[in-house]
Order: sequence, then C-alpha cells, then structure tokens
Amino acid sequence: KKVLLLCGDYVEDYEVMVPFQALLAYGLAVDVVCPGKKAGDICRTAIHESLGHQTYSESRGHNFALNANFDEVDPDKYNGLIIPGGRAPEYLAMNESVLKLVEKFDESQKPIASICHGQLILAAANVVKGRKCTAYPPVKPTLISAGAHWVEPDTMAFCTVDGNLITGATYKGHPEFIRLFIKALGGQISGSGKRILFICGDYMEDYEVAVPFQSLQALECHVDAVCPGKHAGDTCPTAVHDFEGDQTYSEKPGHNFALNADFEGVNASSYDGLVIPGGRAPEYLALNARVLELVRGFMESGKPVASICHGQQILSAAGVLKGKKCTAYPAVKLNVVLSGATWVEPDPIHRCFTDGNLVTGAAWPGHPEFIAQFMALVGLRVSF
Repeated sequence: KKVLLLCGDYVEDYEVMVPFQALLAYGLAVDVVCPGKKAGDICRTAIHESLGHQTYSESRGHNFALNANFDEVDPDKYNGLIIPGGRAPEYLAMNESVLKLVEKFDESQKPIASICHGQLILAAANVVKGRKCTAYPPVKPTLISAGAHWVEPDTMAFCTVDGNLITGATYKGHPEFIRLFIKALGGQISGSGKRILFICGDYMEDYEVAVPFQSLQALECHVDAVCPGKHAGDTCPTAVHDFEGDQTYSEKPGHNFALNADFEGVNASSYDGLVIPGGRAPEYLALNARVLELVRGFMESGKPVASICHGQQILSAAGVLKGKKCTAYPAVKLNVVLSGATWVEPDPIHRCFTDGNLVTGAAWPGHPEFIAQFMALVGLRVSF
C-alpha cells in the first residue's frame, strides 16, 4: 500500500510525524509533499498545546523533511490520503492544486483521513457536504457552512467515519484515527492486546515518546506510561531535539506528555514489553534504583525491550548490556562500550538493531525501523 501525506509550513508537529512514522513502521510506503517544495526540503512544524488558556498555545517544533515532489503527484498511484492539522491548512485550503488533489481522492472513493484543522481543506474542496464530520471545535462554523453534518467531539480524542472520510478532533485521537485509516485501506491487525510499559521522565524527547506510544496504541495494545515520582494524569514536559547544522542537536520545548499509570507498584511481570524513550530524562532516570530494577526484570525474563537514543544510558546503568550488540545516539557510545556491549555504528542515523530481546536505535528518524523491530519481538503485525 502507498499513502500520500499533505504537508505545509506550521503543520502540527505530532499530526504529521506520528501517522507518517507509524504507517512506515507498519510496512506502508508514505510520500510527504508540500506545494512549492521538493523532496529534501523541510516544513517547519508547530507545537499546539492546551495550557488552560482560551485557545491553544503555539511554539516551534521539529523541522520535517519532505520525501517527494508535489508537482509530480499522481493520485492514481496512492491508496489513501492523510491531511494533518495545525496552521498549514489555513493557506493550503486556498491552493487550487491542493483542492483538485483532494477532490480526485474523494471521487475515486479512496480513504481520506483528516485531523484537527485539516478539515478546512476538506471544506474548501467541497467534499464534506451532507457527510458526518468532526474537527477541532473552532472549525465547526466552516464545516457547517460547507454543508457538513457536524459531530461534536466529546473529547479531543474523538474520531468519526462517513464512507471513505475519516475525521478526528486532535492528535490525542491518533490511535483511533490511524487504526481507522489502516482498516479503511483493508489492513488487519494481528497480535493486539499486548501490554507495553513506557518509562518516562521530564524532558524526554518529544517524538521518542509520542510516536511509539501512539503507534502501539493504534495496534490495540494496552500501553502504560509511567514516571518516578508522578501519577496517572500528571504530565512530563518534553524536549524537541533536532539536527539543524550545529555540532550537536538543538533543543526546544515540546508538548506536555500525559502519563496514564502510576509508577509505584509497576512490575515487569504485568507487561509483554518495555520501551525507553531518549532525550535528557535518561540522564537522571539512570540514577533511580527502582527504574534500574524494573529494567533488569524485563531483560532477565527475556521480554522485548526497545530503547532509543539516550535511553541506552539507563540500560548501561542497569548492567544489562554486557555481551549485547547495541547502538545509540553517538554521544552515548562511551556508556555503551563501558557497559561491556559491542558498539554498532548507526550509519545512517535511522538504523536500528535487534539482538535477542533487545532493540536499540540512535534517534527519532529511526522510528519506523525501531517500532517495526519491536513489533516483531512482541508478535504484532499489520497485513493487507
């Protein structure tokens, strides 16, 4: 299967990257395009967050790299279309080439999945008339004016389906949004129901927690995110780590990631696998005796463990890497080597490696491989 993803400057950060990398991990081909740009160009993303004000806040996100040329897109070569939200749809909805593209997907009844403000494009393309549709609530007047049957989202995770049209309120609904799109493409999920644990911490990398977390939820897994000293409902601030030409990665504030389980009382025996995001959190989590005990419990029982970027600082401190082949963000090589592991160079940076029950990756560009290799270990599969 091959999918097209429509992008633009200041597209919402999660709403472009999560479906992009999730679908790649599931084995689909995904082309990302933007009018006026070519493969290799970037779109700047926006982080939209609800902080208790009358509307969402916005800050700068990652730089998202396009991988195809907009002017060369042939709708007949794709099985479906995804439209992320953010501020990009405001101006993309005025682009005639974009609207014709959306119309062609709808005329052929191919699945179209649009989220948040993406529905502005659907309204401008005249594909919502007479159809059930939800969106981020301020988009409601536009959809009603376009003739849609507005469906009020009872939560910001709400999604709805009408024929080939899948609409969602915000990125909080990604698990259902992505799952509905997979099923609309004819996909089947096997191995669902697995219980997966994420060890989180303040200033973990934004993508490195959200992308695998929602990708696994979309496959109908029960995924718990915990953090020492915090409880379900608390949040962890995240960090946006990006590669912008400096000698090391840059850092910007990311989304606030909501935990959904309590750290106290967590036991490895209750889960089928463990995921450790990177970022700056592993530096201090590696000093927490209970975290290290938990990691040892997973490794000693042979359960699948996936760790990315700086997450390997925790593996190193837990003493579970001896004799293992392991990669990580290159700056963590010293920790890996001193722990007795065999260092595997991540060249290119998206390469990931599996050794027994352990999957390791170097950075968030490797999520498709990282998630796919973890899926294989826990017995998850998407087939078409």
